[in-house]
Amino acid sequence: MSLVTDSPVHSSSSDDFAAFLDTELDSKSSASSASDDEAPNERHSDSAASSSPDQDKEAEEDDDSDFQSKRVKRSKVETVEIVEDDGGTTSFASLKHNSEASISKEICTHPGSFGTMCIVCGQLLDGESGVTFGYIHKGLRLGNDEIVRLRNTDMKNLLRHKKLYLILDLDHTLLNSTQLMHMTLDEEYLNGQTDSLQDVSKGSLFMLSSMQMMTKLRPFVRTFLKEASQMFEMYIYTMGDRAYALEMAKLLDPGREYFNAKVISRDDGTQRHQKGLDVVLGQESAVLILDDTENAWMKHKDNLILMERYHFFASSCHQFGFNCKSLSEQKTDESESEGALASILKVLRKIHQIFFEELEENMDGRDVRQDIWTTFAL
Repeated sequence: MSLVTDSPVHSSSSDDFAAFLDTELDSKSSASSASDDEAPNERHSDSAASSSPDQDKEAEEDDDSDFQSKRVKRSKVETVEIVEDDGGTTSFASLKHNSEASISKEICTHPGSFGTMCIVCGQLLDGESGVTFGYIHKGLRLGNDEIVRLRNTDMKNLLRHKKLYLILDLDHTLLNSTQLMHMTLDEEYLNGQTDSLQDVSKGSLFMLSSMQMMTKLRPFVRTFLKEASQMFEMYIYTMGDRAYALEMAKLLDPGREYFNAKVISRDDGTQRHQKGLDVVLGQESAVLILDDTENAWMKHKDNLILMERYHFFASSCHQFGFNCKSLSEQKTDESESEGALASILKVLRKIHQIFFEELEENMDGRDVRQDIWTTFAL
């Protein structure tokens, strides 16, 4: 669905799941180190030989109790459960031990893997199945059944707090970047107008010397992200590589308030030259996509709102065949209050209102894709 025509002149869950995996790895590493450092003579005191019979009996009882405790613990299967926090967002919370259910469940279903190791029981697994979620944590792969479970749980929590999912493209949607070598003579003045990288929240034009690149944030983008975050759980999804995606996320979200771990690059996709919702932990029926390229979403066009491209730099105009001066060459820019992002925010509010308010009494089977069509038909 297109909001405007093109012009030469826009859980969440993955965040806390990443934190959970880091915590688990650290704890296992610490436990392993402690075990290795403990010498045999430190574990068994020499004074045990001179203990009394009563002390020996108590020790035996303690050992037996300890053995039984360890046996029960070994029979447990640890499970990861999603809960909601006070802020209304969903999360893969801490590892939860469900004693009664876990003890009776002797065989792990291997819901996912970290490398070749099951994320629950630690067993080494043969082969690969499911989908890789490397942007959440390197080497993480979740099985199809687990993905369905997580999406269903996440959906319930988001709906309870009147939120949907919003997938945001970077280039020509939220910002425009150019290689320094591609800047024209009419753009040289920009070299003296870049903002400090020490506090990017106060700027919009940045020189990234390490990447030999200059980036211009689209007017209204910071207000857009702040307002949209009240209605949506937001992801970045770009066809740029991961290093570029993370650098742009730092410029847009220096406080890691909006995206955090939810930054997807072309390195994370499952199909070459295509973007897909298979790597998003959100139900398709609750996902909206903002992108300037329709062909990038061939399987999800019903979720797409096509954005007017932001062509600030001359190289961007040339890339799409426009033989005209860019915004930078004209020393102008889009309007903050009437530009593409301000306009699309109004559309998103309307879609959100239709989904949650106009049909509030009948949430079963709700599909935001129907609301996109309804909004543009009005």
